[in-house]
Amino acid sequence: MKVWFVGAGPGDPELLTLKAQRIIAACPVCLYAGSLVPEAVVAGAPEGARVLDTAPMTLEETHAEILAARERGQDVARVHSGDPSLYGAIAEQIRLLRRDGVDFEIVPGVPAYAAAAAALRQELTVPDVAQSIVLTRMSMKSTAMPNGETLENFAATGATLAIHLGIRALRDIERRLTPFYGAECPVAVVYRASWPDQAILRGTLSDIHGKVRDAKITRTALILVGPALGAAQDFPDSALYDAARPHLLRPKAR
Repeated sequence: MKVWFVGAGPGDPELLTLKAQRIIAACPVCLYAGSLVPEAVVAGAPEGARVLDTAPMTLEETHAEILAARERGQDVARVHSGDPSLYGAIAEQIRLLRRDGVDFEIVPGVPAYAAAAAALRQELTVPDVAQSIVLTRMSMKSTAMPNGETLENFAATGATLAIHLGIRALRDIERRLTPFYGAECPVAVVYRASWPDQAILRGTLSDIHGKVRDAKITRTALILVGPALGAAQDFPDSALYDAARPHLLRPKAR
């Protein structure tokens, strides 16, 4: 018996990996985070499968379902949104599985920031503008952030920031980031990336709060901040395909 932590991607069922589809279709037990994973993602579970939305369940209750499945000799697909390695809350689940000797495996998925970048139709790492992406979140009502992992510390690098769980804290984000990026720094808010009701708002640190307020977006949105979002034309080509910079797979032309 094995537990499969399956990354369901950002929402669009067509963004499931082939392996994720295969695992969901093979497991007689499917536990999915229904607040973020659409039912269409788990519709491929086998006929008669035990399919449970874990949104109203506690950690202990989901683990009890897994132990009951072990007693029946049944594999479990534990389906999470995006990629399980990012805010997937799988660490505490894995701790319990290891304690109880339950085998498990992780199947990666498309993360929300990648789906958001695709929706924006742009690269987040632009030559001479930004070559790093910081994936972070706001505390709000969630687990507190570790000391040192502050917006100010991340902003000091000039990297592109992908901020989760921050849509209700845009005023605070603006206040904390403006000294580093400037009031006119580009910002993009992607609501429910890849879902049918996906919405994109573009603005700056100085005006994005008003746009989000007018759109009445209050949850399930990713905030992207950084100069790379506005670098549509004014940047040099990457060295990757530069004819003047040969490499192993593209020797210098004679």
